[in-house]
Amino acid sequence: MPLPIRILRRPAALAASVAALFATAVAPASADGPDQVVLRFETVRTYVMYHADEGSRASNDDFAIPVHVERSEGGEPARNVRVVVDASGLEGVARLGDNDMCAAEGAVYTCAYGSLQNGDGESYTPLTLLGVDGVEPGDSGTVTYTATADNAPTVTGTTRMTVGGPTLSAPGQEKGVSGLAPGKSANVTARLANNTRFPTEGGVALRVDVSEGMTLTALHRNCFYTDPAPTSAWCAFPTRAAAGAAYRTGAPLVYTLTPPGTLTGEVTYTWSSSASRPAGHTVRGTGPPLTLVRTAAQAFGESQGRVGITTTVQADYRPVTATVRGRVGDTVKVRLGLEDLGPGRTQGDEETGRFEVVPPEGTTVTSIPYTFEGDGGKWACDRPDRTGGAFVCEIGYDRFYEVRHEGGTTAIDFHIRIDRQVPGAEGTVRTYNPFDRTPANDLAVIPLDASPAPACRRVPGHPWTWAAGALAVVLLAAVYRRRRGRSAL
Repeated sequence: MPLPIRILRRPAALAASVAALFATAVAPASADGPDQVVLRFETVRTYVMYHADEGSRASNDDFAIPVHVERSEGGEPARNVRVVVDASGLEGVARLGDNDMCAAEGAVYTCAYGSLQNGDGESYTPLTLLGVDGVEPGDSGTVTYTATADNAPTVTGTTRMTVGGPTLSAPGQEKGVSGLAPGKSANVTARLANNTRFPTEGGVALRVDVSEGMTLTALHRNCFYTDPAPTSAWCAFPTRAAAGAAYRTGAPLVYTLTPPGTLTGEVTYTWSSSASRPAGHTVRGTGPPLTLVRTAAQAFGESQGRVGITTTVQADYRPVTATVRGRVGDTVKVRLGLEDLGPGRTQGDEETGRFEVVPPEGTTVTSIPYTFEGDGGKWACDRPDRTGGAFVCEIGYDRFYEVRHEGGTTAIDFHIRIDRQVPGAEGTVRTYNPFDRTPANDLAVIPLDASPAPACRRVPGHPWTWAAGALAVVLLAAVYRRRRGRSAL
């Protein structure tokens, strides 16, 4: 069983094909006792650095060197672990670029892994590998590496670093599939082009993946699937794809929409001239082998084929509304929004939709406060450009993060001032998303129930003006009473 491992790496400038055959590069040194600290590498025996047709354009810093500490009962940590990597064997097949992961002296890199706990591991990616013009598929060199620790025997390992076969191209975005119902199947015919000067001497491989909510049908005995209800398949073909030639699969690959909640999906496929089965693809198909059929040359230039899928599943929204109730001059809170009735649920990049609010005549929306990550703002929705327009509330925005509930109610408080009584006035709440196929319940009204303002609000002018006038009246009355009292004397 692989041990836990922490990965330390820089982002790759270009992902390279990695040969499978994951195995310990060298057996760990024999321990003198059950508690002795023992290191081991868990690297690949062979690694494809780049494609031959890429030449000097290629760049790859994905090659990792994991070091593990063998788990033992009561074992100590491995102290002061260091790995020395010698990449001088790559001369002629790869150039070494700048990489600040480990200290370098020429083609020799020294990586300080520090202390590793019993049963733990860590990994560095010390090399930036740059391509070389004029190489051929299969050209290779060797990288060696040595791990030492203050309290563990030294271990060594090697990896054969190869130049891969040609880059195989796919058509990119293909015609999509619409209206796929849960439980129903569709298919895709994968296509490839070898637009390089190199043939694929070792055949080709195809990988097909479907998104969540779909499964592939395990049909072909030259294909391996991830499980009995697979979402990924890997197929190997002995066909030698000629330079400049194009091919398609001799039969389609079948996929099925699994119920109940998938709104959209995608099928993607990629081709490789390195026939190395990826991890996890362990279920072999039992039907006739999938074949390749040569077609007219194609100018494909993409790394993937992609088929977009829309389903018959809907995400039905209906408005959440309330009455604007209060006296003229009041500012009241009215909770407005939408309820997600499903059954589908938006995921990933799918549009989450919105609701639009037109307030009743005789009212003004003064704010729609929201909170996000402890802060907030005054307007959760986009305000209309003209009087009487709609406030547009996109629920996928961060402004709705605190109140958004997929499969439930997403609503927020509108602060609405009642300016005047308008008998029978109504505003509206309208919901929208591209997967709502029940328009009959997309609109609801916002009634206005306005009572007359209190008497104090009916005096013209600002309330402070009214108060000052009232005070003046009181003072005048007091002065008048005082003068009358003096006259009586």
